[in-house]
Amino acid sequence: MAAADDHAIPGQQSLPDGNELARALRPWVGSAHVEGLTRLSGGASKETWSFDAVGDDGQRTGLILRRDAAGRPGEPGALDREAAAISLAHGAGLPVPEVIICSAGGSLGTAGMVMRRVDGETIARRILRDERFAAARRVLVSQLGQFAARLHGLEVPVVLAEPDPVEALREQLDTFGRPSEVFELALAELERARPPVRGPVLVHGDFRLGNLIVGPDGLRAVLDWELAHAGNPAEDLGWLCVKAWRFGARPAVAGMGSREDLLAAYLAAGGSDISLAELRWWEILGTLRWGVICLTQASAHLSGAHRSVELAAIGRRVCEQEWDLLLLLQPEAAARAAERRPRPTGAAASAPAPYGRPTASELLEAVREYLLDSVMPATSGRVAFHGRVAANVLAIVARELELGTFPADAVLADKGLADAVAARLAVANPKYFDALPPA
Repeated sequence: MAAADDHAIPGQQSLPDGNELARALRPWVGSAHVEGLTRLSGGASKETWSFDAVGDDGQRTGLILRRDAAGRPGEPGALDREAAAISLAHGAGLPVPEVIICSAGGSLGTAGMVMRRVDGETIARRILRDERFAAARRVLVSQLGQFAARLHGLEVPVVLAEPDPVEALREQLDTFGRPSEVFELALAELERARPPVRGPVLVHGDFRLGNLIVGPDGLRAVLDWELAHAGNPAEDLGWLCVKAWRFGARPAVAGMGSREDLLAAYLAAGGSDISLAELRWWEILGTLRWGVICLTQASAHLSGAHRSVELAAIGRRVCEQEWDLLLLLQPEAAARAAERRPRPTGAAASAPAPYGRPTASELLEAVREYLLDSVMPATSGRVAFHGRVAANVLAIVARELELGTFPADAVLADKGLADAVAARLAVANPKYFDALPPA
């Protein structure tokens, strides 16, 4: 369920048994052996492996194995729900991978599924910037609107539940002790202005750039159906508009098009007549949802359940979602706060050094240089990715050492909620201020 050109991870641990895979595949591909079993990057909760099933006649079938990580089983029944949704979409002719095997374990090692491999690109920044995808960028928003309309017209599998999205987020936030005033502000707005009830329809649940396989001609497949459920059709469209999934690009829909174009393509393909106001409500909900996911992932690290530099860094991304919510809810206050935000000057590096030199800031910079200049060029896949994450974490610490010397009440005196978020963002990711809201 990943692109064929995804990055491979060195040091393949817990390698799936190729012989067991070949035996399990025999009813679909005949007598064959497994070649090129390679783990791909992406996904903290599931492993993704690419391989070829090579028949006795030499014919190759490109396949993807997606399974639970050892010791981290998925929710009971989740795999069956995911496979049911993918198979329903595939049977209707939608561009999705074909599920070959869905198994609770045994031949796959852990619970998982085998799908036919779809060639193309999944990395969002390449899709948004590379010249070879220029033509695809011109048609993708329309293609995504058409895909969503066709998906939402399918029969909803009986195994899919229809949760109330606001209540679900309220329950999750309560487990964290209501940690964010901005999140509370967003929840109040969502409760105040609930949109029309629609559906329920089959909702993908994670419909966004990063879960798409794209070729130079446009959309080739929609991936990652583990969050599929019954719900309001506008949910998928709102999630597609969340600023986090624009990856720094300005256009409102996946960094490539306008909300109006998306809604027009969706309606023309048989979807509901969804208004811009409805779409905005679901965009607010999606932004809040991603913020809660960031809290949850950081909690997994802090609790010791899953220690990870990636999950630790995600905790500091909560303020990005707070900022995006303020851009939607209080844009004028956010603009003023952006102008008043504290700015690192590098003064900490030249400050007195009572413990000797290199100072703490200079040591952090030395380790960042080692990660960026030595570790990353010598590695690939998740090791290189985590090297960059670790370098970013050190940059956060360096900014906090400098800006943290200012008393919080002095920085934020006589100001408001937006200034508090801006101060956190100035430490966590000051470049985020440059990611302009859509035109």
